[in-house]
Amino acid sequence: MTGRRALLAGAAAGLAAPAIAQVAGWPRGPVRIIAPYPPGGTVDAVSRLVQPGLQAELGVPVVVESRAGAGGTMGTAYAARSAPDGQTFVFVFDSHVTNPALIPNPGYESARDLAPITMIGTTPLLIVTPAARSWQSFPEVIEAARRGAPEAISCATNGNGTMAHLVLAQMQGVLGVQFLHVPYPGGGPLATAAAGNQTDIAMGAAALSGHVASGLVRALAQTGARRSSMYPDLPTVGECGVAGIDAVSFLGVLAPIATPEPIQRRFREALTRVVEAPTTQSRLKDGLGFDLTMSEPAAFGGFIESQTAVWQRVVRENRIRIE
Repeated sequence: MTGRRALLAGAAAGLAAPAIAQVAGWPRGPVRIIAPYPPGGTVDAVSRLVQPGLQAELGVPVVVESRAGAGGTMGTAYAARSAPDGQTFVFVFDSHVTNPALIPNPGYESARDLAPITMIGTTPLLIVTPAARSWQSFPEVIEAARRGAPEAISCATNGNGTMAHLVLAQMQGVLGVQFLHVPYPGGGPLATAAAGNQTDIAMGAAALSGHVASGLVRALAQTGARRSSMYPDLPTVGECGVAGIDAVSFLGVLAPIATPEPIQRRFREALTRVVEAPTTQSRLKDGLGFDLTMSEPAAFGGFIESQTAVWQRVVRENRIRIE
């Protein structure tokens, strides 16, 4: 029995040796974080926030590479096609689970081509109005939309096919009113437009939080089914009379599917230490409004799968198309 155990142990060690060697030799050079959305938005901001800490943890340069386009699918597809050597990761947010229902050929399938590393956190979408506008509550906006002509009230979002766009379509169906949808190419341009009084209301996630804090925009409602701990005094759209809405944006990390699991684990451990550092945690929570999670890979993969199904149903029921 002793000899057999020794033989089995030796075989197991031989099987494990390549993975251990890969971790020991990793990273072999600069690690790339693909940010598939425009500069100034949530993903770009968080990528650059964690970059210095990851660089210190991993001991090599960490480069944030912007590859925006097609609602995040161009950069995400690029990451999915990258070598699975642990040198490339991609940060994604809510459009990752809405795109499959709206873009027939995005160039990848999440479950087939990308390995979930971790969800960093979630945040509700915020409905805000520029400080110069008179509305103090979301029901006032709804009443104004009902009194006016169709599309008399503009609602800006961070793009066609984003979660904000789909929530807007849901709300219009529930309320029986038509807003003028103004899609911007990402959270950064959206936040700039809202702060610059270029829209009646705007709906988006963390990119709007800073302007809420500065007073350039006024938050009217949040889109989760329950109030977020980050916005305990802000009513949900359900509390404002719009039933059936439950939408939270998220931020997560993926890697090419064949990236060795030990490397995936090592990267997640490094990122977790960076995110949980007091300064970074404060900026993510207080500055960007995230409820932090740092979920296990399997939980994040399950979340992506379930949310993709939810938004496919919303797109189908509301007959949503993007031009």
